[in-house]
Amino acid sequence: MTLHWLLTGLAVVVAVVALARARRATKRLERLTETYWELRYDHGQLRARVNKLDPETPAARPDTPAKPGGSNFVPLSSLKR
Repeated sequence: MTLHWLLTGLAVVVAVVALARARRATKRLERLTETYWELRYDHGQLRARVNKLDPETPAARPDTPAKPGGSNFVPLSSLKR
């Protein structure tokens, strides 16, 4: 009978620890999401300011296709190897 109570107590402790970690992860995810959207907003604002200052710059116009043979997207996972 004592073994059952010990296992029950241990399960409760593990559940409380898991709940605390889940809450911390949720708060961190909320902060990261908020930061992401703030950066997206700031990026849009800066792009609009650059377009006002120099509308003829090809990099400032998103509808201009990239030059062939130019720099391409390189995923970070390939750089870590």
